[in-house]
Amino acid sequence: MRDRGPGPGGRGPASAARRLRAAATAVCAVAVLTAACASTRRTPHVQAPRATQPAAAPAQGTVEEGLASWYGEPYHGRPTASGPRYDMWAMTAAHRTLPFGTVVRVKNLDSGRVADVTINDRGPFVEGRILDLSRAAAETLGAIGPGVIPVRLEVRRVGDGMPDEPCWEVQVGAFAHQENAERARTALTARGYSVRFAPAGGGLTRVRASGIAGRTKALAVASSLAGDYPGAVSVPCGGGW
Repeated sequence: MRDRGPGPGGRGPASAARRLRAAATAVCAVAVLTAACASTRRTPHVQAPRATQPAAAPAQGTVEEGLASWYGEPYHGRPTASGPRYDMWAMTAAHRTLPFGTVVRVKNLDSGRVADVTINDRGPFVEGRILDLSRAAAETLGAIGPGVIPVRLEVRRVGDGMPDEPCWEVQVGAFAHQENAERARTALTARGYSVRFAPAGGGLTRVRASGIAGRTKALAVASSLAGDYPGAVSVPCGGGW
């Protein structure tokens, strides 16, 4: 049966039915919105600060913000990019550009925990991440459980960066798929670079332009390759990878 329209004042049966339907719809909308909000609150996430990069020639007091991860096994005992073997129980970290031997103060922006670490390795090569902590440093900062934490770095002492190393390389990436590693090798070879593959943990293959004479030249090469390989970073050949 069709509604026949309201009586005087808009209070007929049809109008009442419409008001009831509208009220029920409003209640459902509120319930759905409440459930969605509750679901959002229950979903944990890391609120990352916008990654900022230090100056090309960092000085004491230089500050950088972003995400920090950590690494332990199976890297424990393997050579670092600076040469010595990685000790996951030492207070060290990997950074893409800071000179080896640089001491940085790391603050967990979630918990306020602070630790001083020495840069002796290169990485991480993941967008938004600026530091790979040793296991000991990760425990101190409370990063073991979350895996990734938002941090602020402050340079406390600038390292010498091993400027006297005669042989340097530029790592353009660590690739999970062999075809991508081969593609990078072909592109680098076409630009006149010698290329070296080196295995990494998790089945990754590091691709490096090798045999570069001196740190200054390696920094220039890394800068020239950064457009095609944003993670390009200079490392001493003594890293042993």
